[in-house]
Amino acid sequence: MGRAYEILKERGFVEQVTDEEAVRELLAASPVTCYIGFDPTAPSLHVGHLVPIMSLAHLEREGHRPIALVGGGTGLIGDPSGKTEMRQILTRKQIDANAACLKTQLARYLDFSQGKSLLLNNAEWLTKLNYIEFLRDIGRHFSVNKMLSYESYRIRLAQGLTFIEFNYLLLQSYDFLELYRSHNCLMQMGGNDQWGNMLSGVDLIRRMEGATVHCLTFPLLTTAAGRKMGKTEKGTVWLDGNLTSPYDYYQYWINTDDADVEKFLGLFTFLPMDEVRRARNLQGRDLNAAKAVLAFEATGITHGLNQAKAAWLSSQAAFGGKTISPDILPSSGIPRERAQEDLSALPKLLQSCTDLASGIPAYELFFLGGLCSSRGEAKRLLSQGGGYVGDRQIKTFDEPIALDAADENGRILLRKGKKKYLIVQASQ
Repeated sequence: MGRAYEILKERGFVEQVTDEEAVRELLAASPVTCYIGFDPTAPSLHVGHLVPIMSLAHLEREGHRPIALVGGGTGLIGDPSGKTEMRQILTRKQIDANAACLKTQLARYLDFSQGKSLLLNNAEWLTKLNYIEFLRDIGRHFSVNKMLSYESYRIRLAQGLTFIEFNYLLLQSYDFLELYRSHNCLMQMGGNDQWGNMLSGVDLIRRMEGATVHCLTFPLLTTAAGRKMGKTEKGTVWLDGNLTSPYDYYQYWINTDDADVEKFLGLFTFLPMDEVRRARNLQGRDLNAAKAVLAFEATGITHGLNQAKAAWLSSQAAFGGKTISPDILPSSGIPRERAQEDLSALPKLLQSCTDLASGIPAYELFFLGGLCSSRGEAKRLLSQGGGYVGDRQIKTFDEPIALDAADENGRILLRKGKKKYLIVQASQ
């Protein structure tokens, strides 16, 4: 408990804090209740949410009590922070369905049993507010001039800021007040673009309760290549395994830029920092091994150890990975043995020996196996040289794939681009 603030700071979570010494002492003295809000604007959280999630997990490990606040109420309004245009307004039914999904996901990272962490939904109090009473009791404490000075609102003024969005700051501040009153919550955390909103909550509690509370923000992360965290050419990297498979999730992390490895190991794993700092001196094969450790640990936290092992084995088999030395981040649970020919975790397409004996057009297998969403897409991919059987590039879209391409176990390895694989397994 005593090192909670130091842990957050040395791992890279701290950007701004209301009073650093006061927060350090607060977290060192006794268990503290703190919260972060997650608006249910989609049916899944994504990699961009992992910094706040991991910060709560670290505090829980240090004996504090995190509150993961699902924004079933604020999600009906839409946070203007970091947006150049108004968020899409979702229905109450959509918000409720998304909120239920988020609750399930957050339980993978936090222990909600026996009050170790709390999972709340601000719809419980925000949807019951009387508008006139809210304006009179809460709204009178907010200065419009001050609100307009906050970056999140100032940026939006040029594009147009709706009145419904203008109320978001009041509702977020009221959340903090409600959690202070009901759970003695003394600290709010969130992205650095939330600084103004969070300070307003601190000020509201001071005015209405005469109490001192604090807030802490995280840096808004981008990769070394300047890309927003959790975004790829293919789209968002979701935490839901049905939207982003554990294998693709693993591949996202193993493709981390060299310059980001140490930073991401600190933020997205629980490995000791004395080991994490070793990554800054690694090069070549050893640095690639550290990326495999990062991918394994991050996938294990989100999808469980079994899925992490399956993704690691698939990646090792498909890309010809080598044994990872125990000297490289030894606290990691990554398997140290080589995967060799274990392709069991890759998706499979069963095909009869009769069909394969005469050969099946490559585009047909790429479509039937799900590597491409249509036969037309498969033909275009293969015509442009984006398909492989084993390590050999497929020359024409209708090239027949037959049993002579199989290994001794009757398996044919197909690849789309650099990262998407399929095993065609001959059936008897």
